Amino acid sequence: MFEGMLSPSHLLLVLVVVMLFLGPKKLPELGKSLGEAIRGFKDSVRSPPPPPPAQDLTETQPKRST
Repeated sequence: MFEGMLSPSHLLLVLVVVMLFLGPKKLPELGKSLGEAIRGFKDSVRSPPPPPPAQDLTETQPKRST
């Protein structure tokens, strides 16, 4: 159904349209922010999840009245 939609000529046309809308000054900023976002995503996927915070059980138990 969607075969051949992203041929090199289509990608070149999209790049030209983006260049016209953003201009040559904004394009490097866009590339930098996109690269940082991808790098941050990769780092978060590669690193193991942090351990859950330890809970202090003395605060969660009700105080006894004597």
